[in-house]
Amino acid sequence: MDSVSIAIAGSGGSGVMTAGTWLLDAAARSGLYGLMVRTSGPQIRGGEAAALLRLATRQVESLDDAFDVLLAIDWQNVHRFADEIPVRAGGLVVCDVDGGEVPEVFRASGARILQLPLKKTARTLKGSWINMLALGITGAIAGLPVQVLEEAVRAGWTRGSEALEANLLALHEGVNAARDYAPPPRSVPREPQKRWLLTGNEAAGYGALCGGIRFVAAYPITPATEMLEWMAPALHKAGGCLLQAEDELASINMIVGASFGGVPSLTATAGPGLALMTEGIGLAVAAEVPIVVVDVMRGGPSTGIPAKSEQSDLSYAVGGLHGDAPRLVLAPTSISDCAATTQWAVELAETLQAPAIVLSDQFMGQSRAVVAAPELAASTPRRLTAEPDGTPYKRYRDTESGVSPMAVPGTPGVTYTADGLEHTEGAIPSSNAVDHQKQLDKRLRKLVQHGYGARWADVEGDAPLAVITFGSATGPVREAAERARALGVDVRVIALRLLAPLKPELLDAALQGVERVMVVEQNHGAQLLHYLRGHARLPAEPASFHRPGPLPLRAADICTALTEWAAEEVPA
Repeated sequence: MDSVSIAIAGSGGSGVMTAGTWLLDAAARSGLYGLMVRTSGPQIRGGEAAALLRLATRQVESLDDAFDVLLAIDWQNVHRFADEIPVRAGGLVVCDVDGGEVPEVFRASGARILQLPLKKTARTLKGSWINMLALGITGAIAGLPVQVLEEAVRAGWTRGSEALEANLLALHEGVNAARDYAPPPRSVPREPQKRWLLTGNEAAGYGALCGGIRFVAAYPITPATEMLEWMAPALHKAGGCLLQAEDELASINMIVGASFGGVPSLTATAGPGLALMTEGIGLAVAAEVPIVVVDVMRGGPSTGIPAKSEQSDLSYAVGGLHGDAPRLVLAPTSISDCAATTQWAVELAETLQAPAIVLSDQFMGQSRAVVAAPELAASTPRRLTAEPDGTPYKRYRDTESGVSPMAVPGTPGVTYTADGLEHTEGAIPSSNAVDHQKQLDKRLRKLVQHGYGARWADVEGDAPLAVITFGSATGPVREAAERARALGVDVRVIALRLLAPLKPELLDAALQGVERVMVVEQNHGAQLLHYLRGHARLPAEPASFHRPGPLPLRAADICTALTEWAAEEVPA
């Protein structure tokens, strides 16, 4: 098969995420690509959980429509997210023979049921864990050689050697138990291509470091915390530091202050934290201080669904500040692209002396993928700094580009005051209409006039039907477009990376020859559609495919929507 989809589910503490992580590692060692998505109940810690994997011969950016294998270590509340784990008819459900009745939702799928003595077998192997049986069973069914599974376990093992040997025995027992359901093990390439195994949060942290970030202040919040955990030691190695603030208000103001002092700075948060940072981001707009805010979106509003994905912070990110406050908003299109887009966000923020918001989400942030090594250009912050030249220093000089030299505090001859009050070109507080107009124009002009190059969006194809999307919706849209083309429906895909400022002239060029547009996104209110309607010129009346989380967007559903939409008669 081109790909195989496997779900490993169980109660908190059963080790499903560990088994899934090692299964993904083994796939990478076997020359495969893969994706692992974490799903859990509302408890965040403890409770039911599942590792959702798709292993493939090519790079994949979304889950498949259904799962070929579901291995349930136990059935404790797994039914709560059964709609996230549809099992394919003819698939396989593996569970413990003493684990009770298989939930009806999985029996009704038409999958075969394989009941094994999982807990009894683990008890007979003193010191072993049941998730190692699960790893052996699912690894064998995926066609992974047992020696590669062993390598993945040894590489990730952090406990004693006695426990390791017991669990390697459990791994082999699992492989043997799946013998009648497993294909022949795939051959491992002698010189596999260099691939990276990383999450979107790790990729974003890596991109931030490559972009020049050297100070991070943040308050932990699901699902952004892992980015901070990865960056803390990495920043130290790069000569920077991370400070855990007491809350999001402190975080945003700390990075504004650090950046004002000359150090490229970043914070990472989720929707509730972004809301608290509003005033601080507005201060960065008014004072023209470059900062980067990575928003790993989750289900909302309010506390919402912390451990599930949703693209519902878009409207707030592009328009949520008080006053006329232009800012940069960017969205990576994949887990791998989290690195390049975050690096670009740092470069843009530093170059344009403006806040940049990066819209990642829980799907990309917490999912782990096997990807080709990200290709990042050599990068250093390009902040335009001021040096004394004998003339009066005007920090906010109304330049043609809108960018004016920014002095490092304490530099003789170029001192100035930066605050949230409107000001003259010389940074003196002013309530005069002429000064307000001049500074408003300046702050907008520098963003609108900047040349963003080809990175503003990925434009694929030249068909008269186009799909516009952003963020993690890009993966399933790309796959749906491939399927639609196989059915005779040619589709152009436009995945926006630069959301604000929206560049109508660039979008016009990307839509050249397009007769109809569909907008695809994962939120309840069709936020991208309404944003585009207000700021862009779209041909005809755009169609919309939108749904909220926590269900992931699936290629099959989008493909069906595309083919039905293509068959509709266009009103004269």
